Amino acid sequence: MNPVFADLPVTIFEAMSRIARETGAINLGQGFPDDPGPEDVRQKAAEATLHGYNQYPPMMGIPELRQAIAAHYKRFQGLDLNPDTEVMVTSGATEALAGALLALLKPGDEVVLFQPMYDAYLPLVQLAGGTAKFVTLQPPRWRFTEEDLAAAFSPRTKAVVFNTPLNPCGVVYDEADLALLAKFCVQYDAVAICDEVWEHLVFDGRSHRTMMAQPGMRERTVKIGSAGKIFSLTGWKVGLVAACPALMRALGKAHQFLTFTTPPNLQSAVAYGLGKETSYFTDMRRDFARSRDRLTEGLRTNGFTVLPSEGTYFVTVDIAPLGHNDDVAFCETLARQFGVVAIPVSAFYAQDAVRHIVRFCFAKKDATLDAALEKLQRVTRDAA
Repeated sequence: MNPVFADLPVTIFEAMSRIARETGAINLGQGFPDDPGPEDVRQKAAEATLHGYNQYPPMMGIPELRQAIAAHYKRFQGLDLNPDTEVMVTSGATEALAGALLALLKPGDEVVLFQPMYDAYLPLVQLAGGTAKFVTLQPPRWRFTEEDLAAAFSPRTKAVVFNTPLNPCGVVYDEADLALLAKFCVQYDAVAICDEVWEHLVFDGRSHRTMMAQPGMRERTVKIGSAGKIFSLTGWKVGLVAACPALMRALGKAHQFLTFTTPPNLQSAVAYGLGKETSYFTDMRRDFARSRDRLTEGLRTNGFTVLPSEGTYFVTVDIAPLGHNDDVAFCETLARQFGVVAIPVSAFYAQDAVRHIVRFCFAKKDATLDAALEKLQRVTRDAA
């Protein structure tokens, strides 16, 4: 057995979702909405299945979708992408991350990772033969400093994996943050593999900033998006990848031997969705922000210390004021005794974990959030 995988536990998301299934607890853990997603986009997928082409599509993605991706990022982020040489479609963002790391790393190359982080990053770096160097972010701001980056980057740095907006903490990094990271990438000639799957899930008038637009980064950025996140269709697994031609040639070769291609009906539907009126994306953000506010207000009313959420599907809670310093044990008790599933943020660390922060998903219907909040009243009452 490959030790990278043999020694891994079951992911915390699967473990907590299993508890939800076993106990009937309300699942505010794993990040998926309980809404079916936009009907017109789903209808396009159904029509394409019944009346469209269902054999192998082009490896890099159907032309219709690659053109739609380029147009979409031009419209929303000001990027000028050639759909023929700088855009690729993958079977989800995780495949895109895996392909990028496998394509770019040689054994012994160093990769800078910011923790807390999506749990796939480290195993994929290790699988590609890379060595991880960590920047550890701390609540409540979850920001990094020039000193943090100076300690992590070295002449052996080949890449950095950077997630903004940040899951699990809901941080949207601003222009100054990106400029600082870009400075180090340019200085050390490192490629930025940018996990931007939450790019449309930003709130309170914020705008997503892409690393690709930073000076010196156009030729050294792999930008990764997710149709599943953009359209709340997390099961579709359609990744959107942009990179300069030199990088894309390597990414395409890795993709060829991972999934090779992605269902053409879903690609057609995503192409349609990316061309929707701007009001769709504005309304989506407004609706998710309202759900964030509903859960945040309810948690605070119930006595929880809620940290700011600027984007994603998530809010985080500091359980230290409740007298807890073991987020795993807290989440286990929360699910089995109080009937609500959350995710311990320590699961997003490889080392030096913060152990007093818990993540809740607010991408749920009002009735689901209200039922969870009613159960959570007992937690702070019992702690008092």
